[in-house]
Amino acid sequence: MLNRVILIGRLVRDPEMRYTPSGIASVRMSIAVQRPFANQQGERETDFIDLRAWRKLAETCAAHLKKGRLIAVEGRLEVRSFDGQDGQRRRVYEVVADDVRFLDRPGNTGGQGGGEVEGDPYAAEPDDFGEDDEPVPF
Repeated sequence: MLNRVILIGRLVRDPEMRYTPSGIASVRMSIAVQRPFANQQGERETDFIDLRAWRKLAETCAAHLKKGRLIAVEGRLEVRSFDGQDGQRRRVYEVVADDVRFLDRPGNTGGQGGGEVEGDPYAAEPDDFGEDDEPVPF
């Protein structure tokens, strides 16, 4: 059996860092991922997918990511069930991340948030991409 998920999208809000009672770091994030096709009105729809990372990966994400950053996530889909206050059975779907890759630099979020993050290893490097470069075809 196989449970593997790979996603590329932009963070829709800043990561939320928490610690378990035993001191294990956990971060919750959510990304927006566009569908590869247009609907009947010619618009591309977007899915909002919840993510969770643990331990060192959680701390790294919380320290370096902000709303609007482009990331790639590899992990597994996890489904949890609980009874809501109204007595209805609810399900929560989230991707538990094994690996998170930062695909842009702070401040290169296309006007969708972000900004320079203190301690980011890319913050001091000059931008390699010129204004008149051709757009990447993928």
